[in-house]
Amino acid sequence: MSNLPDTPLLDTVPTPVELRKLAPDQLRQLADELRAEMISAVSVTGGHLGAGLGVVELTVALHYVFDTPRDRLIWDVGHQAYPHKILTGRRDRIRTLRQGGGLSGFTKRSESEYDPFGAAHSSTSISAALGFAIANKLAGQPGKAIAVIGDGAMSAGMAYEAMNNAKPAGNRLVVILNDNDMSIAPPVGGLSAYLARLISSQEYIGLRNLAKRVTRRLPRPFQNAAARAEEYARGMATGGTLFEELGFYYVGPIDGHNLEHLIPVLENVRDSDEGPVLVHVVTQKGKGYGPAEASADKYHGVQKFDVVSGKQATAPAGPPSYTGVFAKALTAEAERDPTICAITAAMPSGTGLDKFEARFPDRTFDVGIAEQHAVTFAAGLAAQGMRPFCAIYSTFLQRAYDQVVHDVAIQNLPVRFAIDRAGLVGADGATHAGSFDIAYLATLPNMVVMAAADEVELVHMVHTCALYDDGPIALRYPRGNGVGLDLPAVPERLEIGRGRVVRQGKTVAIMSLGTRLHEALIAADRLEAQGLSTSVIDLRFAKPLDEELIRKTLAAHEVAVTIEEGAVGGLGAHVLTLASDLGLIDAGLKLRTLRLPDTFQDHDKPELQYAEAGLDADALVDTVLKALRKNSVGVVEGARA
Repeated sequence: MSNLPDTPLLDTVPTPVELRKLAPDQLRQLADELRAEMISAVSVTGGHLGAGLGVVELTVALHYVFDTPRDRLIWDVGHQAYPHKILTGRRDRIRTLRQGGGLSGFTKRSESEYDPFGAAHSSTSISAALGFAIANKLAGQPGKAIAVIGDGAMSAGMAYEAMNNAKPAGNRLVVILNDNDMSIAPPVGGLSAYLARLISSQEYIGLRNLAKRVTRRLPRPFQNAAARAEEYARGMATGGTLFEELGFYYVGPIDGHNLEHLIPVLENVRDSDEGPVLVHVVTQKGKGYGPAEASADKYHGVQKFDVVSGKQATAPAGPPSYTGVFAKALTAEAERDPTICAITAAMPSGTGLDKFEARFPDRTFDVGIAEQHAVTFAAGLAAQGMRPFCAIYSTFLQRAYDQVVHDVAIQNLPVRFAIDRAGLVGADGATHAGSFDIAYLATLPNMVVMAAADEVELVHMVHTCALYDDGPIALRYPRGNGVGLDLPAVPERLEIGRGRVVRQGKTVAIMSLGTRLHEALIAADRLEAQGLSTSVIDLRFAKPLDEELIRKTLAAHEVAVTIEEGAVGGLGAHVLTLASDLGLIDAGLKLRTLRLPDTFQDHDKPELQYAEAGLDADALVDTVLKALRKNSVGVVEGARA
C-alpha cells in the first residue's frame, strides 16, 4: 500500500526480543517509526488514538528494559496499548483493530502471551499486577509485574485500595503513573529528571539503607523522626508524599517522551531492592501528531481519518443518536423542574451530559471514574428531595451493583438510572456490551426497568422518570442512532408497567422489549406473507410486567415469542415465570424466548453481532416456524429452539 509509512528499523523488530538487541541510540528512531505506524493503522480502522500516541516512548522503554513476557506488563483500561500490540508480534494484524475477526481494541489474554491480563474497564491494573507479583513471590519464581495506570484511572478508589495492600510484593511490583494531562504535576525538565535518576539509583538507595541501619542504633523516637525527615524531603522535592504514605517508593516526575531520561530510571527501578516502586511519568496525549496534540479530546477515539489533514470521516446525515436525544430530553425536563440534576462517572460526552452541563453547570456532577460513589451520591441527593439522573453505561453500572441494591433499592429512593450503551455495542466488544442490566436490575424489589423502542419512546421515558417519585427507576437505551421519528413537542407520561399493542394479529405474538421492535415488525411482515396473522407488542417495561396484557396475549395466540437485547434472566425469564404462575404452561402454550446467547461475543458491526446472537428478523421467523411445526406442545427457552 502506497500510504504505508517508511519503517526500516521497526521492520526488524517483530517482538521485544529483537527490540532488546538494539543500541540505546536507535530507540529514538524506533519510537518515531512506531508512532507513524500507529497513526497509519488507526487512520484505516478508527479507534483510540490520543492515548496510544502519548505512550509510544514509554512502551519502547518498558519492553527494552524489562524482560517481557516473563515480566508481566499490564496496561490499565488498554486503549493505549496499540503501540504495545505492534511491538509484540501483532503488527501484521494491526489494521484489523476492532473489526470482525480482528484484533481487540483492548488487551486480551487469548490474543497474545504479552497480554497477561485483559482490560477495558478502568483502575484494575495495580490489583492485577499485585496478584502476579505475590504469586511469583509465593512460588519462588522470578519476574516483576508492571502496572501502567493513567491519572484518570487514579480517580477510582480501587487503585488506592490496591496500593494500600501492595507492600508485601516488595520490589516485584512497579507502578507506572502515566500522568497525561498534568493534573498531578507541572511540566518536568532537566532538574526533575536528574532528581528522578538520583533517587532511583543504587547509590542513593544504598546510602538510604545505610542510614536506616545507623538510625536503628538510635532510640525509637529518633528512628521515626529520621525516617519521616528523609521521606518528606524527597516528597517536597518530587511531589510524591501521597504515594510514600501508601507504602510506595516514589520516583519522578519524569518526561515520558525523553528516552534518555526514561531508560536509566527504569533500569534503576528494575535492579532496585527497594519496593514497591511508583514511577511518575508525564506524557502528552496525541504526542507527535499535530491534530491530536491540538485537540486531545476529539482524538481520544476517532473514526477513520486522513493522516495529512487529520480530518475524520463523518457518517451520512441521519437520525440523532439515542445519547443526543436523552441529553435534549433531560435538559428540557430540567428547564421545567429545578430539582433535576445529573451525575456522570467520567463520561460527560459519552452520556450527553456535557450538553446538559452547558445549560445547568451547577446541577451537573462528574465524579470521575467512581461509579460506586456516583450511585450513593445520587441516593443522598434523592433522600434530600432532589431528582437525580445517574447516567452511566450499562457495562460500568455493574461496578456499582452493591450500591444500587443497598443504598438505593432497599431504601426505595427515587434515583433515576439512565443506562446508555444497553445491548451490543459493536467495535468495543464484550467488555463494553450492555448485556446484563435487565437481569441484574429486574430482580430487585422496588425497581422499575424500562427500555425504549425508539427515540420517541425515549423522550416519553425520560419524562416518566422525571415525574416518578415512588422509588428507583431505570431507563435503558442503545448506542447508535434512532430510527428517524419526529420527536414529540410535548412528552407523554407513561403508566408504569403498561405496554402497548403496536400491531394486532391472531396466530403469532411477538413481545419485544427495547429497540428490537423494528426487527419484530419486519418479522411480522414476513410471517403475514406466509399467512400467519401476527401481533407485535412493545412491552416497554421489564419490571413491573404488564401482566394483564401478557396474559391476554398468551391466551389469544398459538405461538408467542419474547425478544430482548439482554442476557438470560431478563424479560424472557420473567415472562416464563408469569406464565407458570398463571397456569398457562399446563394449558399447552408454545412460548419461546430470544435473548443474548450465554457467551461473551467478540467485537463486530452491531447488526452482525445481533444476527450471530439470533436476535434479528430472520431468527424470529425461524423460531416461529419451528414452533408451529412441532408435534408436541410445551415451553422452551432458547435462542433458536
